[in-house]
Amino acid sequence: MTDDHDIQLSVVTAAYDEAANLPRLIQEIDAALKHIPGVHEIIIVDDGSDDATPDVCGQLLDQYPLLRVRRLAHRSGQTAAIDAGFRIARGTYVAMLDADLQNDPADVPRLLDMLITGPYDLVSGWRSRRQDPWIRRLSSRIANDIRNRLTHESIHDSACGLKVFRRACLAQIKLYTGMHRFLPTLFRMEGFRVVEVPVNHRPRIAGIAKYGIRNRAVRGLRDTLAVRWMHSRALRYEVEEERRSSHA
Repeated sequence: MTDDHDIQLSVVTAAYDEAANLPRLIQEIDAALKHIPGVHEIIIVDDGSDDATPDVCGQLLDQYPLLRVRRLAHRSGQTAAIDAGFRIARGTYVAMLDADLQNDPADVPRLLDMLITGPYDLVSGWRSRRQDPWIRRLSSRIANDIRNRLTHESIHDSACGLKVFRRACLAQIKLYTGMHRFLPTLFRMEGFRVVEVPVNHRPRIAGIAKYGIRNRAVRGLRDTLAVRWMHSRALRYEVEEERRSSHA
């Protein structure tokens, strides 16, 4: 048995109907972790999949000793699945990435090294060369511009699924539905240091995208307004301790 304090990195991914992608994903994560010293774990949270994802996860458990799998009782959404993974993560650091293989696990060691050696609490991926249809790229660019204006941010790609951060920071982060896309802003609101770096992005080769332009537009605007309200109502103050006089 591995002591929780010995785990360096927890890699968390939420999966919904990603049976075709999970074997390659776990293989690539496992290969990437071999370049990182220490003990690690991989966590898959199945968001109530309707395909063969549970069966595939069972097979992967037999192949990868560092793998842990949790399954939500019913589909609860990506944020809920990610949050469930965060709550059982034991690593000093946490990496998160999407299960659709568009995020490249090979980027994780580089982001983790930046986190450990630099003055950062979260390193967020930026899909500077997105491998998506042009209409999806355009809609995301517009959404990011609107999001930044409303939340007073300067994040190029808040919705990128690839991020690495210090697990201790999670004690101050409260997730609500859709809020996983705003982690850089939520971290900054709590005073944490955030940096954004370009990462590799790949086209989807299997499975079906879960978010379309229409369903993302309405939800995205609603969530942005919620974050704007949180930003405007955040507590900001400095405290100084009053010292006793030397004559007391």
